[in-house]
Amino acid sequence: MSPWGTAKSADFRGPLDVARAATVVLDAQDTVIGWSRTAEELFGYAQDEIIGKPLDTFLPPRQSSGLTEADEAGAPLSGGEIRVAHHSDGRSLLVATAVSSLPGSGTAAHVLVATALESLRLWESRLALLQGLATQSPVGLGIYDTDLRLTWCNAAYELEIGLPFAEFRGLRADELYSEGSFLTEGYPNTLDSVMNQVLDTGEPIVDLHFRGRPPSDPDVEHLWSCSYYRLQDADGHVFGVCEDAFDITDRYEAQKRLALLVEAGRGIGTVLDVMVTAEEIAEVAVPEFADAVTVDLVEEVVEGGVLGAGGPAGGALVRVASRSAPAKGPARPGGPGEPEKTDPPSPVDYPPGSPQMRSLSSGGLVLADDTLVVPLRAGGSPLGLVTFRRAPWATFDNGEIALADELAARTAVSIDNARRYSRERAASLALQRQLLPRHLPQQTAVDLAYRYLPTDDVTGVGGDWFDVIALSGTRVGLVVGDVVGHGLQAAATMGRLRTTVRALAQLDLPPDELLKRLDDLVGQSAEDLMDAVGPPIEPREDDATGATCLYAVYDPVSRRCTMARAGHLPPAIVDPEGRLSYPDLPAGPPLGLGGLPFESKELELPVGSLIALFTDGLVETRGRDIDQGLNTLGRVLGDPGRSLEELCDRTLSELLPYGTTADDTALLLVRTRELDPGHVAHWELPAEPVAVGHARELATGQLRDWDLEELTFSTELVVSELVTNAVRHAEGPLQLRLIRDRTLLCEVADAGHTSPHLRHSEEEDEGGRGLFIVAQLVHRWGTRYTESGKTIWTEQVFPSAE
Repeated sequence: MSPWGTAKSADFRGPLDVARAATVVLDAQDTVIGWSRTAEELFGYAQDEIIGKPLDTFLPPRQSSGLTEADEAGAPLSGGEIRVAHHSDGRSLLVATAVSSLPGSGTAAHVLVATALESLRLWESRLALLQGLATQSPVGLGIYDTDLRLTWCNAAYELEIGLPFAEFRGLRADELYSEGSFLTEGYPNTLDSVMNQVLDTGEPIVDLHFRGRPPSDPDVEHLWSCSYYRLQDADGHVFGVCEDAFDITDRYEAQKRLALLVEAGRGIGTVLDVMVTAEEIAEVAVPEFADAVTVDLVEEVVEGGVLGAGGPAGGALVRVASRSAPAKGPARPGGPGEPEKTDPPSPVDYPPGSPQMRSLSSGGLVLADDTLVVPLRAGGSPLGLVTFRRAPWATFDNGEIALADELAARTAVSIDNARRYSRERAASLALQRQLLPRHLPQQTAVDLAYRYLPTDDVTGVGGDWFDVIALSGTRVGLVVGDVVGHGLQAAATMGRLRTTVRALAQLDLPPDELLKRLDDLVGQSAEDLMDAVGPPIEPREDDATGATCLYAVYDPVSRRCTMARAGHLPPAIVDPEGRLSYPDLPAGPPLGLGGLPFESKELELPVGSLIALFTDGLVETRGRDIDQGLNTLGRVLGDPGRSLEELCDRTLSELLPYGTTADDTALLLVRTRELDPGHVAHWELPAEPVAVGHARELATGQLRDWDLEELTFSTELVVSELVTNAVRHAEGPLQLRLIRDRTLLCEVADAGHTSPHLRHSEEEDEGGRGLFIVAQLVHRWGTRYTESGKTIWTEQVFPSAE
């Protein structure tokens, strides 16, 4: 309960008032001649027991032993002093007394009034409370009558108005704050309306935020937290409204700054783009912090270049962002040297002495009236400037200057990150162009389409790869692989593996043999690195162990496809009728593990068969197992009427509908062809000298049929030399094959496994010049090995293509 009690029981009369205190009438000899009922209650003596007794019966003379040091002072409190009295039951009690002489010549000489000390202390505390509310409370208190006229206010309210109370007494609230407004929604739009609502309903209003300009500070808007409640007396009669108002301007501004920093944390640096980041600080700062913001950056920053220490980095400033709040009055002319906004970014040139040039020269922030220029710096290198402007009357205080510095610091970090990202991305894209096929050359053997989606959006490259390699005899090598990890480290490892596969493929190795050699090289590289630096404490992202690969060779002459895999997913094969199958291809271990052999599998494919080589990022994602992905892939690829490009797009839209994936993704689609049988000539010859002349005749006749007589001379020499070597150094039977493709291919196969060597013969040597002559006549030549022997092949460019 309030110390004042309830409204009905509150009594504000003093404790020594005769109407409520114990009253004793004394004669000139201090004999009791009058005794009130309240005195009987306080001292315990009935009226007939005390009348005629001396005063010291219940109030002996003052004795220091019965009082505290404070009480002994006997300082009058509210017109009395503190004494020790005796109750009728023998106990002592402290009372406050006051004595008043009675005029006249009657028997009564004076009146003594007394009250218990507790009552006096309660009254004293109530008076102190009232005094504190009136003079010491930081909360402004004002009392308005039922006509909403100000009738009383405390010192804090008077200080807020800035005038003596007598000068604004009787005014209405809306007259004191003529341009006020509410931040809290759901209330009437004037203070008078709010007070009328309280008078009418009796419902108090608490923490109503009101913004206005007080007479004491007309140039600055203040914000108050106001509460209103109705005043009524003990009988329920309403006599006014009390207003409690506390100035929360500083707290509100601090909250706004904190909210602006939170918004800056969310809104600045959302993407790794220099231009967007510059726009973001302007968007965050206007209009909450400034009326206009411009951002100027060093040209090298916009271009993602290398920064210099000190000075403007040797580059000019360019305007990259500008934003202004809607004008509330006449347009304000731009500051000295302020360039107009242009898009795209345009150079800016500030004159000497301008705030911007002073900031550039000093490297610090510059405050000039209503303009605040803050430098953008990263690691000691200048990035640019941010200029904040306000209306002429709204200058920046120290807290706002610190806030601007913090906004600029956050922006500088984000801009520098974006600049670094631009450089890294440019380097990564250049690396990607080197590591992945820039374009896939047209092949006689197959039609091609592909897609590559790295999960690392920062670098644009990943650890997955694919490749298409032209092999001898119109064959084509198809590769797809996956390195554990993402980003540049995985891409570098992928590049090493891709280069190695291309080198091994040119040896015309069978798929299982190629993977075996690739596995040996990966394992050897890991062992060499361990010997050099010791075992790694943690797995390295660029370790090739865990890389998988699938290698396939398709021959359009025989329509046979031979493939092997090292821990990779098998390909999907769709025949011309749309039937899907995943060949039962032995998995083999991932590269670098060693220990287990790799096995090849040969398939004969109808013309127009579709082969899909892919990495697991395509079919296995979070929330979808690999079987679901494979089923979806098969359903999409089962439409034989669509082109390869359409199938690539549909596959990605079905399996990666959002265009992103948690893992790198590579997809290579191949549709097989068959070489026209009329473009292939094949003969079997005995391993005898007579076969040389017969081979020349067969080759010459075939060239005549193909209208390639211009190549007769060179082809006769090539066939003669290759067949002669096979007869002398190998075993039979021999096979001669001519293929008319994009070039003229000549192949001689035998049962031997010894490769011929190109060498320079001495003048005295009788032989050894054959292959040297062949090498001079053909575009390229080589050897490939089969289970039954080897094949020496050459390629000659058609005369029209030279």
